Amino acid sequence: MAIYGIGDLHLSINSNKPMDIFGKKWIDHIHRIKKHWLECVKEDDLVLIPGDISWASTIEEAKEDLNFINDLTGKKVFIKGNHDYWWQSLQKMQEAYPAFHFIQNNSIVYKDTIGICGSRGWICPKSQGFNESDQKIYYRELNRLELSLESLSSKIKDIILLLHYPPTNESKEPSGFTELIEKYKVKDVLYGHLHSEESFNTSLQGMHNGTEYHLVSSDYLNFKLKKIRDKNHSYKQALNKPL
Repeated sequence: MAIYGIGDLHLSINSNKPMDIFGKKWIDHIHRIKKHWLECVKEDDLVLIPGDISWASTIEEAKEDLNFINDLTGKKVFIKGNHDYWWQSLQKMQEAYPAFHFIQNNSIVYKDTIGICGSRGWICPKSQGFNESDQKIYYRELNRLELSLESLSSKIKDIILLLHYPPTNESKEPSGFTELIEKYKVKDVLYGHLHSEESFNTSLQGMHNGTEYHLVSSDYLNFKLKKIRDKNHSYKQALNKPL
């Protein structure tokens, strides 16, 4: 059993949205993702996908993109990204894709011991351009994230959390998201959204206050999945770095 993460797939199989307009590194990115995915992911493995899955505007338009993921190996868990306009109610999505797990104010338990929670998140206070409108969305997303965390049984002590947005601002200052992460003793946090060398260099990664943070934007990972856990996993005893 292994758990992998990759975000920001930005699929556009059935629409005219070539990703190479954002740079040569995006050329043929869908086939590169597929190649590595099939090389490493087994049917019983879990793949966590923290948002920006498809450029489609409706779930009907997203059909080819979602079918592409459905045909890949492993079990898949999704949260919504800021570009996932196709995202519908849980009921509608689950009826259309019963093999997928969609997280929206809820959670799942993998192998009876690992809780998977998450929310889209938002930019954090003191981020560049943060304003009063952002403040309202920020608090709403904090509430949604706590609903997801609270939906887990108290017996589940091993928690992996998905966010689309980074959990801090560019200065890596503590936020409401990191407060919830520490409150619920989350073991691993996966997030994406970032797509520039500057943002990669200022992102929160590694062990901080008992939690391992993973940036899994597909272009940051060179379109390869990152292994988060395997059957021999043991928590790192690395020096905790304060935020």
